[in-house]
Amino acid sequence: MSVGPSGRKIILDENGKPCRSCNTLLDFKAVTKSATKTVADDCPPDVEQLGRSTWTFLHSVAAKYPEQASEEQQEDMRTFLRVFGNIYPCWFCAKDFRQYMEKDKPKVRTQEEFGKWLCDAHNEVNEKLGKKKFDCNLWKERWKDGWKDGRCD
Repeated sequence: MSVGPSGRKIILDENGKPCRSCNTLLDFKAVTKSATKTVADDCPPDVEQLGRSTWTFLHSVAAKYPEQASEEQQEDMRTFLRVFGNIYPCWFCAKDFRQYMEKDKPKVRTQEEFGKWLCDAHNEVNEKLGKKKFDCNLWKERWKDGWKDGRCD
């Protein structure tokens, strides 16, 4: 096992090679000996870029989720989350998300319930990464309505 410049363990893919979507670009480049190459914006995303984009997408889905979801909408969301946990590009993150869903089943009856459940899931990841937790009481301001100070208007 290797440790990258960030001090994190390098996550390998099913073939035993460093997984680009599971590691930071800096760590990936360090272990693949490509640290001197310049990276263009149109290269495959690293774990940080992929994570930010994914959380943006998931929180945006929650912001547009029905206030009161029908049984069919609830089932669709549970199915989506299950499939998402099976196909996410970083296998390590996907496994972690599946384990989170086993421990805390997705709450999908209402927009509020789903938004807070997703925020809690995101905070669990933030905690593991040593990042600051987000106040889940503010999820609608951040992801649906915009901040009350008007900066999103």
